Amino acid sequence: MTQRQIQILYRTCWTTALLIAAIPFVFPFVWMVSAGFKSVTEIFGAPTLIPRVWRWQNFVEVFTYQPFARQYFNSLYIAIVVTAFTLAISSLAGYALARMRFAGAGLLMLFLISALMVPEEVTIIPNFFLMRWFGLVDTHWPLILLPTFGPHGVMATFLMRQYFLALPKELEEAGKMDGLSRFGVWWKIALPMARPALAAVSIITFLFSWNLFLEPLIFLSSLDMFTLPLALSNFNDSYGLPLWNLQLAATSLAVVPILIVYLIAQRQIIESFALSGVKG
Repeated sequence: MTQRQIQILYRTCWTTALLIAAIPFVFPFVWMVSAGFKSVTEIFGAPTLIPRVWRWQNFVEVFTYQPFARQYFNSLYIAIVVTAFTLAISSLAGYALARMRFAGAGLLMLFLISALMVPEEVTIIPNFFLMRWFGLVDTHWPLILLPTFGPHGVMATFLMRQYFLALPKELEEAGKMDGLSRFGVWWKIALPMARPALAAVSIITFLFSWNLFLEPLIFLSSLDMFTLPLALSNFNDSYGLPLWNLQLAATSLAVVPILIVYLIAQRQIIESFALSGVKG
């Protein structure tokens, strides 16, 4: 066999092995989408991957059973706003902790990291009383402020700090020689070079906000204010039993933005995780 034939055989074997290994991960997703086109009787009947009768009306009933379009929009705009706020705050804080020298910087970073060790369930009750005191219960503000300034925001700040630490100091010094202020160095030099880290923070924050369930459950009570995770658990009949065909159809629609975000930024997030540990 020639060298080229050996390489083709090697790639073919690896591709086949990876496709086989991906089956346990892909099959649940395929089954979920398929079950979204079935009736409840067929879902719990003889197992089939392809529906015997395609019930396209399931995806129509999802929007008529409850204000699913409004709830879909709620999750989408909240995730976008949280991502934008987190990017702005974590990049500024991460750059300050990485490049600016001030008294108590190490202690401040220690306090921030310690926030990651506190379970979310421990702080949810104090946060509820705080938001009620501000009159923000049954609004979307708690779902925006808590992820931005909570442990997830700290994690994003830490990731940005680790990336900024790895940037060469010569670039920053060259910017200062050109007359840039500290903010100008961050905006024109550090931030453009931190695109992999920004992509990582974006996709992680978007997914975190999109999948958030505990906070909406605690802070929201109006049906029109629900987000998708809370709405998915609300497809029940008059006896409180789940309407599985509608739940699976709604879940299939809910994963579309997640797939789009990941497909766009998957390479950047892998590069960011590799580069964020270069210097600590």
